Amino acid sequence: METNEPLQRLLLATEKLIYANGINATGMDAIVNESGVARKTIYRNFPTKEALIAEVLKQRDQRWMNWFIDSTRTAAEPRARILGCFDALEAWFSTPDFNGCAFINAAGECGSSSQLIADVAKEHKVNLECYLEQLAAAYGAAEPQKIAAELLLLIEGAITVAKVMGDKMAARTGKQLAERLLLQ
Repeated sequence: METNEPLQRLLLATEKLIYANGINATGMDAIVNESGVARKTIYRNFPTKEALIAEVLKQRDQRWMNWFIDSTRTAAEPRARILGCFDALEAWFSTPDFNGCAFINAAGECGSSSQLIADVAKEHKVNLECYLEQLAAAYGAAEPQKIAAELLLLIEGAITVAKVMGDKMAARTGKQLAERLLLQ
C-alpha cells in the first residue's frame, strides 16, 4: 500500500463515512466523492472494499488506543489510571459524533460474512484487554488477567449502553462498578 496524502484522505474519509452510516450503507461512490481519490487508485491499493475497511479499522485501532492510553496516563497512581478509563469514555460519549464502538459496529454489521473485519475487530478488543491487564498488574491485582477481562466487560457495556440507550452517563456507572471491583 502506498503511503501518501491521497491515501490518508481516503482512509480518513472512509472511516468518517462508515462510522456515521455503517459499512453497507457506504458505497464506493460516496467514498470516492468524500475522499476525492480516484476509484482506480483505491482499487490499486485495496483490491476489495473489505480490504479498505479492514485497513481503516486497523488505523482507527492505533489512533483510538493511543488516545485511550494517553487519557489515562495523566493519573499518578495505578488505581486512578484504571478509573480514568471511564473518565475518558465519558468525555468520548459527549462528543457530537459519538456513534458507539466502530469495531463492534463493524463486526455486528458484517457478521460472519467477513472474517477479515471480524479479525480486526477482535484484535482491537485484545489490544484493549492487554492494556487493561497492564493497568491491573501495575495496580497489584492478584489476578490481572481476570481483572482486565472484567474491566473490558464494563467498558464494552458502558459503550453499548451509551450508544443504544443514549445514556451519556453510562461511563459513570461503569466507573462505580470498577471501584467495587478494585475493592475485592
